[in-house]
Amino acid sequence: MGLNFIVAKTSCGALEYMKVARVSNLASTIEELKKKNIWIYCADMDGQPWCKTDFSGGCALVIGNEGKGVGRLIKEKCDVTVALPMRGKVNSLNASVAAGIIMYEITKQRLGI
Repeated sequence: MGLNFIVAKTSCGALEYMKVARVSNLASTIEELKKKNIWIYCADMDGQPWCKTDFSGGCALVIGNEGKGVGRLIKEKCDVTVALPMRGKVNSLNASVAAGIIMYEITKQRLGI
C-alpha cells in the first residue's frame, strides 16, 4: 500500500511531519545506512528489552509484519534486536503499536524526557 489519503487520514496528520523513505531493496539500504554510522535496530520477540537499549546515536528501526516478524536475512543484517516482553496469553503486539512504543523510547532518550 502506498502513502495515500487513507494512510494520511489514519495517521491523524502525523504523516506530514514524518520522513518516509521507500526503498526497493531493504538489505542493501541497511548496508548503506551502516556506512553512514547508523545503527540498525529490529523489533523481534527474542531481542533485548527495548527499555534497556541505548538509542542515542543515529538509528533506523525495522519493524516486521504481524505474524511473521522480521525476515531472517534482514534480522541478520541488523545491529541490535529489541523486544517488547509480553506476559499472559498475548505474545506480541500489533506492528504499529510496537513501532510506536519503540519510537517513543528513542524520542525520550534523545530529548531527555
